[in-house]
Amino acid sequence: MIRFILASASPRRSELLKQIGIDPEIMPSDIEEKIISRDPEEVVKSLSRQKAADIASKICRANRDSGDDIPNSSEKYHSIVLGADTVVSVDGQIMGKPHSHEEANAMISRLQGRAHQVFTGVTIIVTDGQKIVDIETFAVKTDVYVYTMSEHEIKSYADSEEPMDKAGAYGIQGYFARYIQGINGDYNNVVGLPVSEVYHRIKHLL
Repeated sequence: MIRFILASASPRRSELLKQIGIDPEIMPSDIEEKIISRDPEEVVKSLSRQKAADIASKICRANRDSGDDIPNSSEKYHSIVLGADTVVSVDGQIMGKPHSHEEANAMISRLQGRAHQVFTGVTIIVTDGQKIVDIETFAVKTDVYVYTMSEHEIKSYADSEEPMDKAGAYGIQGYFARYIQGINGDYNNVVGLPVSEVYHRIKHLL
């Protein structure tokens, strides 16, 4: 009877968790993110930890204030909080979400005809209802290879709505799939969450 909380509003992450049998509560973190590194792997690990810690702390504080969910001998664990962050990196430079179709065009122009990396950082926090009892942070990298695209193809995709809420201005699970030449690594990691790694990490923690 463990609560599983996803500290993200991403529908893709929620769907991936449901795919492996986890139906999470959605509690997006609204913490002001602090980036203290330029290394993509360190950035996603740090941001995932900030999000997960924010929600875990709020849950524990609310339980302590209400007096509810006090652990007993039969309830070693109370909740698992998962925070995640995904970035696209080209030549070590992070590409965020586009703010305009013009910016999406520039991003896709840079990605086409070559390889880039997708990093997802994940933090898993286990609480007993009153306090954090375990925490693990890791990152997964996937190499993605994109076919050479014509100017018309780039513009057509960049002018659609699909790129606008996605790191690197594309979604591998959507229309952009026609331009993916191949990947080296975890496909689900590119979608937004390496769920097989998440599952095994949680199993190890518990």
